[in-house]
Amino acid sequence: MSELTSTEVAQYRELGYLIPSVRLPTDKIDRLREALDRLIRENPGVRPEKLVSAHVVGRNDGTNDEGVRGSRDFLDLAMEPAILDLVAQLIGPDIILWGCHVFCKPAGDGHETPWHQDGHYWPMRPLATCTVWVALDASTTENGCLRVIPRSHAARVTHSHLIEDRKDLVLQLRTVDSAFDEREAVDLELQPGQMSMHDVYMIHGAKANHSPRRRAGIALRYMPGSSVFERNLNPVDGQSGVPVSFATRPLWLLRGRDLTGRNDFKVGFG
Repeated sequence: MSELTSTEVAQYRELGYLIPSVRLPTDKIDRLREALDRLIRENPGVRPEKLVSAHVVGRNDGTNDEGVRGSRDFLDLAMEPAILDLVAQLIGPDIILWGCHVFCKPAGDGHETPWHQDGHYWPMRPLATCTVWVALDASTTENGCLRVIPRSHAARVTHSHLIEDRKDLVLQLRTVDSAFDEREAVDLELQPGQMSMHDVYMIHGAKANHSPRRRAGIALRYMPGSSVFERNLNPVDGQSGVPVSFATRPLWLLRGRDLTGRNDFKVGFG
């Protein structure tokens, strides 16, 4: 069983993020890199930073049009017991997988991810998600690693976001400057197999990758069984810059119970 220390849990509560000491083995990361290469080949029309729902096997089309042909390898990663053990310590024993987004920033022209809060985009109510960001490549300041604003989650509010009309962004909405001080930003540098974990209210982003080295990672999205994935909600009404279909997104109850009794675990599996 993997386990966070009491100090790590306290850091997550206080700062809104964490880099746990647990690290995935090299052979697993090597297999995931091969899966990523296949994913990119099978989705030639999708920017590699926008491989949303990469865990949904087969092509997301027709009634579930998120535009990506997914892979079982990423679903298996999301079900990894070592990861779920850590998540359970932060959101409780009732764990629902609702998303997986592969962010692969190519060398030289990897797009910027503007400062944002995930909760601004997402339809679960109450807002609650722990995101686990697994590094497949070295993720450094040089090649555009994840950056966070410590304690920006503490007020449990979503701030206003502005629409950015630019083609070189992963997301088109940016948190207003008045909501945070960028001088407080912390770069979360990771080696392959390391991971970071962050809260749904955390303000975070990533610079463009102008370096000669690729930066690839997988964001796994888990919510507690006390929240409902409200399929009728689309909080940003298609303005995110990433195609989503929350109405037909499949959910997996990985541990425990759906405490609300309202989450639909049949949609998306037809």
